[in-house]
Amino acid sequence: MKGILPGSVVSGLIVIALVAGCHHKTTDAKTELEKTAELLAKPTPEPAAPAQPEPAPSEPAPVVANLPPGQAPEQTTPIVPPAQQMQQALAAYKAGELEDAVTRLQKLRRLPTLTAEQRMAVQDSVAAVMMQIYDMAGKGDARAIEAVRQYEEMQTSRH
Repeated sequence: MKGILPGSVVSGLIVIALVAGCHHKTTDAKTELEKTAELLAKPTPEPAAPAQPEPAPSEPAPVVANLPPGQAPEQTTPIVPPAQQMQQALAAYKAGELEDAVTRLQKLRRLPTLTAEQRMAVQDSVAAVMMQIYDMAGKGDARAIEAVRQYEEMQTSRH
């Protein structure tokens, strides 16, 4: 009986410290998304140009072979700038389309063209959104539960 009371007090103090620490750092997901959208909208500095430009290739571009007659090569999907992708994720989040927002943020986070600052901002946005979604899922929100399932599936499958 003597060990139960001090253990309960210590456990209670740890829980209070954790809640106080988490509350201090809590960021509104919408605010975090908007900050990231602003950052991605800013032009990024161009990398320094090489001292001498690379010579143009003297050979013609390769021709796509092995296509059936009359079939054109597959069209590539247009590249959407990161700022526009972030705006789409923000719009999905504001509209309550949590699965779409999570998917867009995950794809954005994987872009190799992001600067370190942009990547950190996107990661902060993902964390803020997921924190809110996990909270909603804990309260039984079906959309949030599905968004969590999708997020975790995307985390484990590296496309």
